Parts: sequence; C-alpha cells; structure tokens
Amino acid sequence: MEGIGGDTASAASPVSQWGHDAWRLYQYYLDKTTPHAVYRWIGTLVIVAIYCLRVFYVQGFYIISYGLGIYLLNLLIGFLSPLVDPEIEVADGPLLPTKGSDEFKPFIRRLPEFKFWYSMTKAFCIAFVMTFFSVFDVPVFWPILLCYWIVLFVLTMRRQIAHMIKYRYIPFNIGKQYGGKKPSSSGGGSRGD
Repeated sequence: MEGIGGDTASAASPVSQWGHDAWRLYQYYLDKTTPHAVYRWIGTLVIVAIYCLRVFYVQGFYIISYGLGIYLLNLLIGFLSPLVDPEIEVADGPLLPTKGSDEFKPFIRRLPEFKFWYSMTKAFCIAFVMTFFSVFDVPVFWPILLCYWIVLFVLTMRRQIAHMIKYRYIPFNIGKQYGGKKPSSSGGGSRGD
C-alpha cells in the first residue's frame, strides 16, 4: 500500500492549479476596476435593476429581498461609521476632531468604498442566483416585511445621524477643510497711508 494518496494527489494538482489561476485572473480584473468608481457603480445599478425585474416578474422571493435589505443596511452602517468609534475605543492614533480648535483629521471609514461596492454587488448576484431555486420562495406577506424594514432603516439612520452630530463628523468629502480663520483677501502689504 505504498501508493495510497499518490494517484489522487497528482489528479487534484491540475484542478487546484486551474482554480488558483482562475482566482488570480478574477482578482486581476477586480483590481483593474478599483480606480473606475463611477463605472463600477453603474454596473452595480444594472445588476440591481436586473434583480428587481426578476423579483417583480416572478412575484416572489420576498424573504430573499428582505434579507438582502438587512445586509445592505448593515453594509451602509459600516460605510458611514468611522474606523475608530470614539464611543467605544480610546485609541492612540487619529481620532475625530471634537472641538473647533482641534486639528482636521480625514474621515477614515470602517468599511472602505471599494469593499462596500464589492460586498453589495456580490450580495445582489447571490440573491439573483437564489431566485432560481424554489426552496427560497417562502410565502410571506411582503407589505409587513417592507414596513418592518423601513422602520428598522429609519431607527438605524436616526441613531447613526445622532452619532455623527454628537462627534461632529461627515462621512463624505465635501471639499478642502480649513481650520481656524479664513485667509484674508487683501494683499497683506501696507494700507496705503
């Protein structure tokens, strides 16, 4: 019994090599999309539209849509939250400025935009595939799920906005931030006395 595992190891090697090569190719193209945020989001909106048309067409799979909505809400909270939450942790690194005299520090997200986009797109693709299996078509009264999700969204966003107001941060880049006084428009020389 010397050859146990020898034949299966050599047979699995080309399959694992092919899987590894396919993963590297996928990662290569995924990395190439990183600087093209607008096109990535347009592609995701197309996938969202296809998913919505599928659910509308089959008039079912509302429980999948509800689970997808809860997952997207979780992603949105991570996208809007700072990396270091001032309520939970006291860190030695950069913190959010809490006073007007504090130095401006850029907002660092807990969930970066690329990961937010990637997770959202992947979730819609998985949900779309799930709509082809009748085992996931659980009969539910969808208006109750929709109302419950809206209430959950409003309560969660209210809490998140209160957190933003309390710690004075905006999770979006609105332009260059200035601290202190604005620069004067005069030339700074003599007044012409």
